[in-house]
Amino acid sequence: MDDSVFHRLYDEYHQDVFQFLIYLVKNRHLSEDLMHEVYIRVFKAYDRFEGKSSEKTWLFSIAKNVAIDHFRKTAVRKKHSADHFDWETQQLISSERIPEEVASLNEDKILLYKTLDLCTGDQKMVIIMRYFQDLSIAETAEVLGWTEGKVKTTQHRAIKSLREKLSSKEGGEANAE
Repeated sequence: MDDSVFHRLYDEYHQDVFQFLIYLVKNRHLSEDLMHEVYIRVFKAYDRFEGKSSEKTWLFSIAKNVAIDHFRKTAVRKKHSADHFDWETQQLISSERIPEEVASLNEDKILLYKTLDLCTGDQKMVIIMRYFQDLSIAETAEVLGWTEGKVKTTQHRAIKSLREKLSSKEGGEANAE
């Protein structure tokens, strides 16, 4: 991989990939570290990139894997065991405060974002890609290595789950007053 290709990929996509990581891990410093890891993997793997997907979805899939590795390591460290970590069914929770990138969103999106921690990892990933990163269903499927049907089903379940969680939150707050 020559330098010009690497720089072009970096210039074109680093902001999107960085935002994606921030949405997932909620920590600017950690996102910068993970971003570094993403581009190390990009540099090592570019020769094997066959162009079957777009460069953007390829980069997002690397970022997704780097983030999942981070959550997996954190979960293992907390449990002190090598239990299987299944990001699709387990929650991807970061205890960090909301980063400024998220804080600048409108109130509805912030509430949605906070509620995402109550969803499964696959639901969180799909909602972030579709509604925060504006990826299409086809691009999201490509990044996750899923069928478009699975993305649609997961998105549908996530929205249903988020609606339930948000309405129970609102109900709880109304009762608290």
